[in-house]
Amino acid sequence: MDAMTHDTPRMSGMGWAVLSASAFGLSGSLGRVLMDAGWSAAAAVAARILIGAAVLLPAAIPRLRGRWGLLRRNALLLLGYGLVAVAGCQLAYFNAVAHLPVGVALLVEYTAPVAVVLWLWSRHGQRPARLTAAGAVLAAVGLVLVLDLVGGVPADAVGVLWALAAMVGAAAYFVLSARTDDALPGIVLAAGSLLVGGVVLLLAGVVGIVPMTVSDRPVVLGAILVVWWVPVLALGIVSAALAYVSGIVATRKLGSRLASFVALIEVVAAMAFAAVLLGEVPDLRQLIGGLLILGGIVVVRSGEFHVEQRAAVSQPGTRVDGPAGPDHDRDVSNPEGVIA
Repeated sequence: MDAMTHDTPRMSGMGWAVLSASAFGLSGSLGRVLMDAGWSAAAAVAARILIGAAVLLPAAIPRLRGRWGLLRRNALLLLGYGLVAVAGCQLAYFNAVAHLPVGVALLVEYTAPVAVVLWLWSRHGQRPARLTAAGAVLAAVGLVLVLDLVGGVPADAVGVLWALAAMVGAAAYFVLSARTDDALPGIVLAAGSLLVGGVVLLLAGVVGIVPMTVSDRPVVLGAILVVWWVPVLALGIVSAALAYVSGIVATRKLGSRLASFVALIEVVAAMAFAAVLLGEVPDLRQLIGGLLILGGIVVVRSGEFHVEQRAAVSQPGTRVDGPAGPDHDRDVSNPEGVIA
């Protein structure tokens, strides 16, 4: 019975992580149809982020229960999350795509889980288990196949630097999402950060850093012609509000290292949505790559389980419901403010 109680937060966290990855995976197809209809990438992302913030704010404010001091104490976290993990990551990715093939930029950005492992190792001394390292390699091979990056690709130094900046933003998303030291509700973190990120993107458009172009032309979703605001609302509600909140809940339950690897499912989800909405059917090589990603996640999960077990043995009497480490050796079954 005790083992079942300990495993419940992990199983719940995996469900939230898969939901988050799937919601994020939808954004690529929705953004693509908007851009095909005349929207600039920055305008689509700004709409996505600001609508997500508008959806979450009415629910986020009551969760504070009048504890406005939480916002003051976590001002740097909100700013860092919004500027780095939201706006900065997206802006860096757009600039990378301007210099590199989209697949190359994505592959560099999706090395974020490796960066998370290295960060936790250097900052907190959480040395990755052999299975964790093996799972990282397996997932990386799967990504190469999924993104079909087997030929020679010219490397643009500027593009690589922008893609690395996007990777840092993605890694920051997982590391910052796991911070619960001041009981900041997850939905408040998501809403505040999306608002900060959206405002920053709008300011970037005003000063001319990124183009802000919108269009009221109808868009094609699958074989159906729909009005422009349908994919815009879906971007904001599903791939922003739902994706970020569920991602924060998952990371707080699983820890930043494991959650970052489970999030690789986003690539598989993006392929599935693209097949249905855009008619982009993956080939056999990409399907095999998707299976390798899932296999890598399973291996990483096994490695994390052994880390947890060793932590429990070395600290008798300490309840370990989440990944081992200085930020997770406590009951995280339902941190205050987290949506369950």
